[in-house]
Amino acid sequence: MPVEGGSSSGSASAARHPKQKRKAHSLSIRRTNSTEERPLGMQRGDMLEGQDSKLPLSLRNNLLDLFGQIEREFENLYIENIELRREIDSLNERMTGDGQTIEGGDPTKGALKTKASHSTSQLSQKLKTTYKASTSKIVSSFKATTGSRALCQLLKEYMGHRDGIWDLSVTRTQPLVLGTASADHSALLWSIETGKCLLRYAGHAGSVNSIKFHPIEQMALTASGDQTAHIWRYMVQLPAPQPTPDVSAPCDDDQDSSDREEGEVDGEGPFEVPTVRVATATLKSHQGVVIAADWLVGGRQVVTASWDRAANLYEVETSELVHTLTGHDQELTHCCTHPTQRLVVTSSRDTTFRLWDFRDPSIHSVNVFQGHTDTVTSAVFTVVDNVVSGSDDRTVKVWDLKNMRSPIATIRTDSAVNRISVSTNQRIIALPHDNRQVRLFDMSGVRLARLPRSNRMGHRRMVCCTAWNEENQSCNLFTCGFDRQAIGWNINIPALLQEK
Repeated sequence: MPVEGGSSSGSASAARHPKQKRKAHSLSIRRTNSTEERPLGMQRGDMLEGQDSKLPLSLRNNLLDLFGQIEREFENLYIENIELRREIDSLNERMTGDGQTIEGGDPTKGALKTKASHSTSQLSQKLKTTYKASTSKIVSSFKATTGSRALCQLLKEYMGHRDGIWDLSVTRTQPLVLGTASADHSALLWSIETGKCLLRYAGHAGSVNSIKFHPIEQMALTASGDQTAHIWRYMVQLPAPQPTPDVSAPCDDDQDSSDREEGEVDGEGPFEVPTVRVATATLKSHQGVVIAADWLVGGRQVVTASWDRAANLYEVETSELVHTLTGHDQELTHCCTHPTQRLVVTSSRDTTFRLWDFRDPSIHSVNVFQGHTDTVTSAVFTVVDNVVSGSDDRTVKVWDLKNMRSPIATIRTDSAVNRISVSTNQRIIALPHDNRQVRLFDMSGVRLARLPRSNRMGHRRMVCCTAWNEENQSCNLFTCGFDRQAIGWNINIPALLQEK
């Protein structure tokens, strides 16, 4: 670095001079502290004479006292070490007759050998414990997989979307069809038995985030990223049922299929189906993505949830905005209505879900529940007075509407939980996970089963949503994921409850 003013060599020598003085000073301290070289009767003042130092004499005396104490401590340790070595040598001589010895007569080696032996035994015990635990886990997983295949059999795969499927739902009236909402800007209606696509709705200009069917009429409600919700009518004719191949047979290769390309789908390419492009009603009051929508009991009103932190209540006949439900601090993630009462529950990224009561037209009460520590991804009603909430904090909680102060059951999982569903008759909770698993629990939090997943069945990406269908004395569970497919499963409820 350049030096301003004067000669650089002169300044460099001046800079080096203090360092040389400090070095010489430290050497002089070490020499004067040596008791072996210090002449008898030599006073401290005589020792300090002739030494070039700017330290005060009293400070130098204190330093010399401190260094003297340190030196004496080291001398004591050295003497103790010598005595210990002598004792070890004498012990070795006594133990030689018995054939025992302390290896090398070195205390450090003996200590290291003892410590190493102790560490080796600890490591060996840890390995045995880990091995037993891992083998038990492997055996349990085989048992769980076999049981899952017996309890949950793959019914049909529904493939045709060009992007991930966010939501799915089953019609409440005849004909029974499956509806899927996809990020490819479309909603598709499917024949449950044959897996054939029956109709396509293409009225949205953004991702279709949810789909729900009218409780009485053949109408569907979809929410979209284009900041709108659409109500549209459909008419479908179910094809003749076809024999279903046995896809529930045990797999020879049970490896994970996540190494497939994300765009790879085992179904056919683009297909021609009837398309609806115009909505019966368009609900436009939101200022952000509409993430979910649902019909209130009776089907005369709908509720929508948006990323603008609000939920809106609309009249179906006039598309008029009736109420704006505000209070959440962050984006909403889901909304759900009670099957028999005018109740709405909304969930949000602010870690809360809110219960809105519209049973009294003059009073619209709201209750806030803070039972989670991360985004509440969904909260749904059951036929009886319960609310089940799922969250990114990897927990699912069951609440009693009569006493919402604390959950009556808590389910802890190993992955974030997405849009859950509860079966109507048996009240079985289906949990879709980010880690591609789908697990079934009862309302008390007891795990019942896990849907089988291999390279031949199951989802290859995040599972986004689940939906139940309990018509015709059979119980079907439908799942959808970001691998662009929906899957139908036949759940053996009697066997499931017997296993419990």
